[in-house]
Amino acid sequence: RRLFPRCRYLLYASGDFVKVHSVNTEETLRLLGGHADLVTGIQLNPQNHMQLYSSSLDGTIKLWDFMDGILIKTFTVGCKLLALHTLASAEDSVFVVIPKKGERDTFQLVSVKLTKGAGQNLESNELSVVLDDVGASMKHIAFGREGSYVVSVKDVNLQVYFFKRKLLNRFSLSTVKTKGGDNRFSCVVCHPTEDCIATGHADGKIRLWRNFHHRKAYTYSALHWHHDIVMDLAYSMEGTRLLSGGVESVLVQWHNESSCQKDFLPRLGSPIEYISMSSDGVLCCTLHTDNRLSIINSNLRFSRSIQGLIKSRDVKTGLVVDPRTKALVLNGEPGHLQFYSLQSDQQLFSLDIVQRQYIHQAGLKQSDLVKVAFSARGTWLATVEESEELTDPELQLKLWFYHEETQSFTLNTRINTPHDNHITDMCFRDMEELGDDSTILVTTGRDCVFKVWVMVEDSDPEAHQNVSWSCDFVGSYHSYQATNCCFSEDGSLLAVSFEETVTVWDSLTWDLKCTFCHPPGNIRNICFGRLTCSKYLIGATDYGFLCCWNLLTCALEWSAHLNIVILQPDPLSEHIAAVSWLSKESSLFVFKPSEPRPVYIQRNICKEKILLAAFVPRDEPEMISSEKYLWLKKSQLFFLTDTQELMTLSTKSLEERLTPSSKQLAVEESLPVTPFSLLLGKHRRQQAQEDIDFGKPVVHNKQEQASPAVKELLHTPAHVLPSASFLCTIFINSLLISKENK
Repeated sequence: RRLFPRCRYLLYASGDFVKVHSVNTEETLRLLGGHADLVTGIQLNPQNHMQLYSSSLDGTIKLWDFMDGILIKTFTVGCKLLALHTLASAEDSVFVVIPKKGERDTFQLVSVKLTKGAGQNLESNELSVVLDDVGASMKHIAFGREGSYVVSVKDVNLQVYFFKRKLLNRFSLSTVKTKGGDNRFSCVVCHPTEDCIATGHADGKIRLWRNFHHRKAYTYSALHWHHDIVMDLAYSMEGTRLLSGGVESVLVQWHNESSCQKDFLPRLGSPIEYISMSSDGVLCCTLHTDNRLSIINSNLRFSRSIQGLIKSRDVKTGLVVDPRTKALVLNGEPGHLQFYSLQSDQQLFSLDIVQRQYIHQAGLKQSDLVKVAFSARGTWLATVEESEELTDPELQLKLWFYHEETQSFTLNTRINTPHDNHITDMCFRDMEELGDDSTILVTTGRDCVFKVWVMVEDSDPEAHQNVSWSCDFVGSYHSYQATNCCFSEDGSLLAVSFEETVTVWDSLTWDLKCTFCHPPGNIRNICFGRLTCSKYLIGATDYGFLCCWNLLTCALEWSAHLNIVILQPDPLSEHIAAVSWLSKESSLFVFKPSEPRPVYIQRNICKEKILLAAFVPRDEPEMISSEKYLWLKKSQLFFLTDTQELMTLSTKSLEERLTPSSKQLAVEESLPVTPFSLLLGKHRRQQAQEDIDFGKPVVHNKQEQASPAVKELLHTPAHVLPSASFLCTIFINSLLISKENK
């Protein structure tokens, strides 16, 4: 959440990485990777603004040349680093927040002396404690004018340490919570040119502290607009404006520290967690709780936003892949579906499914999105929404059609109360030989039935569409609850699990063909094998068994004693990924149904519990040399953990995963561009494309490309160029072809 001085780049921490984002093109230019755990702080090097420091929970501080994506140094501190600060006056040191040894949930602000040396990996064990008992967040510590003092806030206590005088002043507010009053500190920031400290509080007040050099003669004044906690504060570069944000999703700008002079930027979408100003004061960036960055101009006008993966309260839809865009589709904002691009790490768009205003009030029962399914081509989208009532939920099944002209989904059919109880699963069938007429939808419910929904021609002359959906068949099995459903690869068979039993149905006649059972335990997941393994049906029970049945012999082929919580088939190969959860450990098993021995096993794949998984088809097959990872050749496997972290398995290093286009873009961004350079570059690209279209060989003149005269003409601003007579001789000579054969 730091802006580059000329407002061209936005640098922000994202998981284990630091991302360099172009403010102008809205593209990610660099992905700085090397930390082994969460990045907790980033700061520009005060001595060189082309370099960046980053800290992490892995106990290291890294120094980057972020324009070229080069790691310059790694300083190993040896303990978890929770926040990072830099000072221009402290050339060889940085400040970090670390846990205090021997004490739980107690932290210290320490100065780390960065070791000088020739190697890239250095030990930095020289730590000096600056402040004790500080807050763990970056928002709880601020450095004052010219780095002469440091301020820390925690609970109702404020500490100010003066470096030259080595003096520590402590101030405390009342702990008594009055009506509508809560004095706990939430954030702190220092005025850039004056001795003034601004603090945010849990009750929405902002206090401005002065004369804090004296323990008893200090004063403070208050600003109050926010009705709840002030989540962050930021001063403008000159200090005449103070920005504040909180749960109201409104950015407030206070002028000259006066409560009478303030401006607002409302409706920013979600609560503001962090605020950062660019070093020239032209832009402001806000980070929101829905994992979104908003870039705002200095006149408080919204410019653009960068929407990442929204952290939903509960991902009830599972991880679903959109067949058209290959985007991950899951719960986003309340009542919305988010389409998240894995390539750009940004949200493509959000689809409002529930179409009702969500009220943020605890205990209020509201409708939410719980199930999602796409047809094979992505033409149809089925969604289920239900109220939060446990006994008598309000259910709606909606069918959405994708229009190529408008590039969006429109609601085709709304079905109220499709089942008498919660819908547990649903899936589409597409049989290519039958065309669009083969598209049907199956839903299963706790009302002990599964239902088949088909398209019918709409007879209503006033209808705006040609087709709608209606129920064509209702199936059941011994009054057991229907829990899961899936179609075979060719669509000819439907498998529906009823508690402990799996039933297999003919999808054309809806005749029951056979049943499978593996007591004790209810069926938790089912899926068919694909390609050469299409004769197998796989099921996992909640009693810890993974079973494989042969559809030709109607017998159990093999079983394994594993507590499988996720069963995910790869749509482009025979492989199936199974994730187990045992003794607080998630393990991954990849296997083919025809072979009971897994082709890949990864124990303790991550620290958190894996809740969901999805295979995402690759644009082109991956070149994989190791036989161990051949199952990742056509698709990539993604996981979502219980802490809402999206993870993946990769066979490539970070540098290999960066696309050549993003590297080239970063190089071009670093060069000064003149209008003449842009015009000539566009003309050259057009000429090259025409040559390719007409079958002409494209010849690259290396001598011309390397000519310093041409480079100087194209990339030097006109007002500082030498005279044309001076450049002419050099330019003409650069175009001459040497007689020597080199």
